[in-house]
Amino acid sequence: MGGYLDAARRASAHVLVADLDSLELGDGDLRHLAGSLRLRDGEPVSSTDGRGGWRMCRFSGSDGGALVPDGDIQRVPRRLPELCVGFAPVKGDRPEWAVQKLSELGIDRIVVMQTERSVVRWEGDRAASHVRRLTEVARQAVMQSRGLWMPAVEGVSPFHAMASLHGAVLAEPCGGALSLSSPVVLVGPEGGWSDAERQAVAARTVSLGDGVLRTETAAVTAGILLVALRAGVVRSG
Repeated sequence: MGGYLDAARRASAHVLVADLDSLELGDGDLRHLAGSLRLRDGEPVSSTDGRGGWRMCRFSGSDGGALVPDGDIQRVPRRLPELCVGFAPVKGDRPEWAVQKLSELGIDRIVVMQTERSVVRWEGDRAASHVRRLTEVARQAVMQSRGLWMPAVEGVSPFHAMASLHGAVLAEPCGGALSLSSPVVLVGPEGGWSDAERQAVAARTVSLGDGVLRTETAAVTAGILLVALRAGVVRSG
């Protein structure tokens, strides 16, 4: 990973591509490189397939703009355990903010889930539209943060499906300490969990601090703690 980070820091931009062999850019990414960033011919660009693969390239502005390979395809193994944060939908653009930050952090799976006390309801076509938007937010965040793994963005999942996952815990002000034995943290609505939801996880709860946080703040806090634990930056207990 160190070799990749050294190379990526020297790059003028970082892009997600479907295939590291063909290095084809989407129209939006090409406009960003050529228009917003105003890259010149020969400037270094790092690319990833979002599945741990990466390759250094050079930007070519001729013939409408393209990426030219400037190194072999490299692979970085996924870090374990895989981390998941699920949260109840909230109003406005707050879900987008949460997904953006969780993607920057390197959370592997981000799930919007329906809970009993959720005020906001995502259903049918509206839910599908929201998830498409959140997926694009995640994609942009991965590129901005020089990430190599595109998170799975899912929704809307029933709470009980998430609660049944191995290692799932509920975020609660009076919960215990978070550890990597609980790599799935579920964040409820601002109205809190119902009694039935608490019983579903057999009182497995973790604290994210002394205060009562907004849903999106709690989700990102959970992501920060999980990533720090997995990276060995902090230790539980």
